[in-house]
Amino acid sequence: MFQRLLLQPQRLSYSSIFYRRFLTDVNLVKNLSSPTKDYDALVIVATELDQIKDHVHSSVTKDLQTFTELNKNFDKEPTLLINDNVPGKRLIYSPTGKFNRDYDDVRRFTDAASSGMKKALSLGAKAPLIASFGSKLYQQAHLVSLLSALETTYVPLQVREHKPDKKTKVERLGVFIGPTSFDSSYSEKLVNYVRAVEMGRFVARDIGGADPERMAPPRAAEYVQNLFNESSGIKMNIIKDKEEFEKNFPLFAAVNRASINVERHQGRLIFLEYQGQGDINSTLLVVGKGVTYDTGGLDIKTGGNMVSMSYDKCGAADVAGFFKILSELKPKQFKAIGVMALTRNNCGEESYATDEILKSRAGVSIRVGNTDAEGRLVMADSLCYMKELALKEINPQLFTIATLTGHAARTYGDKYTAVMDNGPARDNKIAQKLQEIGEEVGDPFEVSTVRREDYDFIKDKSEVADILQCNSKSSKATSRGHQYPAAFLTRASGLDKHGRDSEKPLSYTHLDIAGSAGTLPDMPTARPIPALCQMFVANRVL
Repeated sequence: MFQRLLLQPQRLSYSSIFYRRFLTDVNLVKNLSSPTKDYDALVIVATELDQIKDHVHSSVTKDLQTFTELNKNFDKEPTLLINDNVPGKRLIYSPTGKFNRDYDDVRRFTDAASSGMKKALSLGAKAPLIASFGSKLYQQAHLVSLLSALETTYVPLQVREHKPDKKTKVERLGVFIGPTSFDSSYSEKLVNYVRAVEMGRFVARDIGGADPERMAPPRAAEYVQNLFNESSGIKMNIIKDKEEFEKNFPLFAAVNRASINVERHQGRLIFLEYQGQGDINSTLLVVGKGVTYDTGGLDIKTGGNMVSMSYDKCGAADVAGFFKILSELKPKQFKAIGVMALTRNNCGEESYATDEILKSRAGVSIRVGNTDAEGRLVMADSLCYMKELALKEINPQLFTIATLTGHAARTYGDKYTAVMDNGPARDNKIAQKLQEIGEEVGDPFEVSTVRREDYDFIKDKSEVADILQCNSKSSKATSRGHQYPAAFLTRASGLDKHGRDSEKPLSYTHLDIAGSAGTLPDMPTARPIPALCQMFVANRVL
């Protein structure tokens, strides 16, 4: 039976072109007072000079103090000093500046660490040492600074594959963590945690950022197979059979139809499972949208709106990245099941069409309103499958992650994830918890509410179908354009039968990352991986 396939680990083959070494060496350094030959530049991230005076040579603070008098922007931009008492004689002091507590947040540390590291790299540093001094205002400032620093060292997959001489930006990274309120083992644990989280973000950027051919569904599946070997602790099943799609995932099959005759574009459903040691007390079930290229289908995107549509797979990429982190950290008493729903929304003679009536795995009949609203169809049946599993799991929490609507980006801007709960999740305050956690780790969310108007919107007005997939306008031009798709996913998957008033309520949260995932020419952000890790993993390993 299909539900048993997930439990069978696969034997994997390894591709010689797969770049397995994810990160340069990341090492904890406990003393800044004397230069070391292991590193060739020192990057200091701090809010004020008084933080560092007891940790660096006196000549460093003296030189920096002089600069405060010469440069009126000292607290706003990195300062470069040549000093014999720091590694490589190169010091970059990168300040956060003063905080306005009414609207500033921990991302000041993101910006400072990024600016400082980019400056070091531009000077030719190959082994920088970053010193994080944190803040009493922001408990996770060290975590945020280190993640930001590591992000600057990322080299895109296709650069690594085609330009081997540029496959790394740095040879190693040293990390110094200033005084904290945590115990003495915290620094080492934090470095291990940050390294693992960056591995996951690395994977998400590889999959999300590679072009439509390099990370077409079959090649994405090959990447994931190479990623999770038999010792990774991740069980995997990959479905590629057209008949199985049609039988068990009919909505996915409809979108995938236009790709069936092009072998290199044929869709894949990738199922991942992690189970930690001990008695499970929490289960995460997550579906990621993986549209490797979105033409809009027969409702084709015009006016240059296909640019960045290779990033429409970032939800699925984030799922793979999250499971990479689980494979590294191996949190106990925690279980996770993920689906990467990978296909292209091609335009061709086999394309699914507006006005077509489809039936979901949950038995819900759906009228297609716009073929450019394919993401909700791609995920709905996998969400239904996860719902079926969730009924048998301990403390289940369902998620969908998708670059789903332009409306989310129009509403909240390009740095925020829209988060929406169903009734049971609202009772558990999942969206609010994510927003609070995201605020701590520089991965911000905006909370939206799915209301009765959204369920009314998706009711089909004919006698033929139960619900309408989408209206004919773009989400940006539609009121509540990012909320009603969450209502659609709930209805199409049958999760509406597991609301607050049901015998078996299930908590479900939808994350629209259309704004926060990133767009070309920048690399994907790999969000909301940091917040999800902080919510489900950090307290088990830190």
